[in-house]
Amino acid sequence: MQKTSARLLSLLSLLQARRDWPGELLAERLDVSPRTVRRDVDRLRELGYPIVAFKGPDGGYRLEAGTELPPLLFDDDQAVALAVALQIAITTGAGIEEAAARALTTVRQVMPARLRRRIDTLQVTAVERPTSRPAPQADSTVLMALGAAVHAREVLRFDYTSAPGAGAVPPRRVQPHHLVTWGGRWYLVAWDLDREDWRTFRADRITPRTPTGPRFTPREVPGGDVAAFVADRFRGSDGSGDWPCRGEVILGLPAAEVSRHTIDAVVEALTPNRCRLVVGSWSWPALAATIGRFDADIEVVGPAELKDAFARLARRYADAAGTTTR
Repeated sequence: MQKTSARLLSLLSLLQARRDWPGELLAERLDVSPRTVRRDVDRLRELGYPIVAFKGPDGGYRLEAGTELPPLLFDDDQAVALAVALQIAITTGAGIEEAAARALTTVRQVMPARLRRRIDTLQVTAVERPTSRPAPQADSTVLMALGAAVHAREVLRFDYTSAPGAGAVPPRRVQPHHLVTWGGRWYLVAWDLDREDWRTFRADRITPRTPTGPRFTPREVPGGDVAAFVADRFRGSDGSGDWPCRGEVILGLPAAEVSRHTIDAVVEALTPNRCRLVVGSWSWPALAATIGRFDADIEVVGPAELKDAFARLARRYADAAGTTTR
């Protein structure tokens, strides 16, 4: 039989593994009597674990949520996953970097040596995408308020600043459906009650008002997939699931080389040194500039708007090349 302290840890680990445990099954797994299980449950309760007993043919025990966070048990894989997640928390934009660093220190201190070695050999350096200015951090309390409204399906009222330095607009009334991240920023996807349309709001520009409004029946986002819907909005799409501007060209480069530098595109090999590229963007000049970054001869297949965009860029580049500076 295990010593009492070791048996308590085993019991706690079992209670965390599934919702309901019949008392007889717990006694069997721990190789003790049902009476010993009852005493061990009482000891865990004294330590702050909210364990409740349920009745029935297979009466047993359940670990429920309490008012305070008691000590937790993690298996090896869970502990490593938690440590890695805390290391990359800086990229979430949720304003929890300092808390994540403190949590990682706490977790590491109580890890056995074999796990500390695994974590120490996996030092993650989170590098954010370079931008002309850093993405604003969302307030974690605002994120919690938005998430609570989404979960409760309650109408949300908030003040919203449409752009940096702009004055506040009248409070918005929305049915919040999803809290998402995109490019290091947090967004609320909601049905705007006043505009009767779907909108995406940057969380760092939201100031929630209390109390929340009545409950609502959730709608389905256009297309049924929130990830695709958000991607379409940032592409400037009309909801068709594609870029508003898409063109086709022939490049004087091997398909394998072009494929390494494209994400949302179709690349087809024509010859060992030529390929067909079908790619999209939010505007025709942007599309032409995107294709122009390949250091190769370009043959425009279509459409005509893409040819016109290349002509406009060519004139601008020619003017720029002919300009001298003093």
